[in-house]
Amino acid sequence: MKKPVINVNSEIGTLKSVLLKRPGEEIENITPDTMTRLLFDDIPYLKIAQEEHDFFAKVLNDNGVEVVYLEDLVEDVFNLASDIKLEFIERFLSESGYDLGTTHDALLAYLDDFTNDQLVAKLYGGIRRNELDFINDSLHDLAGRDAQNPYLLNPLPNAYFTRDPQAAIGNGITINRMTYSARQPESLFTEYVMRYHPRYTGKVNIWRNRNNMTRLEGGDQLVLNNHVLAIGVSQRTSSKSIEALARELFANTAANFDTIVAIEIPHNHAMMHLDTVFTMINHDQFSIFPGIMDEKGQMNIFIMTPGPDNTIKLSHRTDLMATLKEVLKLPELDLIQTGGGDKIISQREQWNDGSNTLAIAPGEVITYDRNYVSNELLRQHGIIVHEVRSSELSRGRGGPRCMSQPLWREDL
Repeated sequence: MKKPVINVNSEIGTLKSVLLKRPGEEIENITPDTMTRLLFDDIPYLKIAQEEHDFFAKVLNDNGVEVVYLEDLVEDVFNLASDIKLEFIERFLSESGYDLGTTHDALLAYLDDFTNDQLVAKLYGGIRRNELDFINDSLHDLAGRDAQNPYLLNPLPNAYFTRDPQAAIGNGITINRMTYSARQPESLFTEYVMRYHPRYTGKVNIWRNRNNMTRLEGGDQLVLNNHVLAIGVSQRTSSKSIEALARELFANTAANFDTIVAIEIPHNHAMMHLDTVFTMINHDQFSIFPGIMDEKGQMNIFIMTPGPDNTIKLSHRTDLMATLKEVLKLPELDLIQTGGGDKIISQREQWNDGSNTLAIAPGEVITYDRNYVSNELLRQHGIIVHEVRSSELSRGRGGPRCMSQPLWREDL
């Protein structure tokens, strides 16, 4: 193993390099009829969404963070060799249900005719049925397909949330099997970048690959320090996948992680990932949406540690603050509630990711400007807050942490 090029041993170490995906034509390929299957509640206006995303990237750049664009990495991989590109297209078509048949053949020929930058945009953007003119004589293509779907290949409008298809942990990553078919192709791009891109190939530990049947997403994976992870048991991440990841990390001496805190949160779209309701912003400070706790302020929490013969020890807890103090060995903690805990404000600002902060250094975060009550509260607690525009990006139900995958943070 050569010197690693990924280094994420905390949620708050000074951010030096981050992976983004700029919203593209896939956003404009959402329709009212396809919103639900594409996991959107509304249709963002692409022009403004791109301006907002560019502003987000500029704030990162202005604070010394290298912005790496996923679409550029994928194009680099396609530029390496035509057989790699062809292999990827075949994998992409197969996972979209086109292993064989006339539709497969027509799509393959169509995609292979694009330049590499156009191909990347088209794979994310989707292919409409009326883009191809061919005679379909395949029962596989004609029987059982959703004729109301206007796409042969669905767009991937969630791709600007780069946090979820993979998760950087220490000097490696998990390449995740995502929950819904609308997002599952996204981690295939990650797989090929890690396998073939000169920047990463042979230099990154793959803690868990996407060839698993249990669901896992990066928004549920938080690196609290260099040996403790918090993972949400959520709508998008299963308890089975957390247990499997724990076994893989505990058995791998290169991983260095000996504690995983599994935190169960409500399983719904408003709180789809742990980071939509809880993020670390300083050594002893966290943002939190109080709605994840019951009326007594309790939760279902499990501390997982290695047992003999690759078994796992489980310890049950119900108090989040006490659990964090225990695993992080801190005497006091500051849990800053979204919207100040106000019943109406906290729900409104949580819906627009008031707790989905991206720490770029200890006590310094990027947030959406629309969550002004939560932002002012963060400042009152001594946090430096950089606000980014959010009228269109927020329609995808994800904030600054969701839109970014750290690749390198300075160690604390």
